[in-house]
Amino acid sequence: MRSRLPGLVSISHQKDKMINKNLRIKVCGMKQPENIQEVASLHPDYLGFIFYPKSPRNFDGDIPEIDSKIKKTGVFVDAEIEFILEKVEKYRFKAVQLHGGESAQYCKILKQALESLCRAERSRSPKSDYPKAIEIFKVFGIKNTFDFSVLKPYENIVDYFLFDTKGKAKGGNGYTFDWSVLKEYPSTTPIIMSGGIGLEELNKIEQLLKTDLPIHALDLNSKFEIEPGLKDIKLLNKFFNMIKEHRE
Repeated sequence: MRSRLPGLVSISHQKDKMINKNLRIKVCGMKQPENIQEVASLHPDYLGFIFYPKSPRNFDGDIPEIDSKIKKTGVFVDAEIEFILEKVEKYRFKAVQLHGGESAQYCKILKQALESLCRAERSRSPKSDYPKAIEIFKVFGIKNTFDFSVLKPYENIVDYFLFDTKGKAKGGNGYTFDWSVLKEYPSTTPIIMSGGIGLEELNKIEQLLKTDLPIHALDLNSKFEIEPGLKDIKLLNKFFNMIKEHRE
């Protein structure tokens, strides 16, 4: 078995580097239609849209048509379940990210409501590409320590645990947390890594993926922005190409 988390140090031989080909990429905090289409042209696995008025990346527009293989993701902070359902139905989200203090019971009720919504949509349009289920990401903030026991009530309810940097803002703080904290991760629920991930984290990402941690995806945001909500397509393209070059 691979180490749970070795020291996150650089690999000295470039040719030996490899990134898991199943690693997914999410780009979060989208706002502007043209920029959305530019980022979508890179074929990320997820595109995130934030519905939180206090965020400079708060979304209130229209989403242009993009490749249906990209999972549009709604990001919410302690929102009413009816509000989430309304946005999921309007924008045809395939994933929901919960970035507040949502309880496990809240997540369970939301999951049941989303399942009902999916059944209703598929019943109305049997040939549609509407998903059988909508993925749920539950976010937890980490800085230097974390009590992993808080995850237990969410097991078998949410699909992924997203670990972000604990800071003043609800995401987009621009710096990473101490990834070595994850050596104590007790679960098999897949992980989405977030919080200040940029080009300079590639070596750390590679080391992380050599552990037996169930890393599902990387969540990119502030390190690839010209301004909040406007992504630098050249930087993103460079990161995407670097990931592709290092995949098995």
